[in-house]
Amino acid sequence: MTPVDMVAVDELVREIARALVDEPESVEVQTVSRDENTILRLRVAPQDVGKVIGKQGRTARSVRTILGAVSMKLHHRYTLDILEEDDEG
Repeated sequence: MTPVDMVAVDELVREIARALVDEPESVEVQTVSRDENTILRLRVAPQDVGKVIGKQGRTARSVRTILGAVSMKLHHRYTLDILEEDDEG
């Protein structure tokens, strides 16, 4: 797992989220690396959380499906956490 791969996955999630929200400048992705897992913590403006999650969680599930494909390709597990305003990192 190279740092370039981690940056690319981080940027992928950031760009997907920016395409979905009304305030793309407020999109933040924080990576938390563990041994065999990297958690991507996505934070958006409070009014955009619903857009990232989607109806019945479909949009979030789709992003997680993309991360699953990336995980298989890079042989490293990625998980997505969508943080709400009151969540602390």
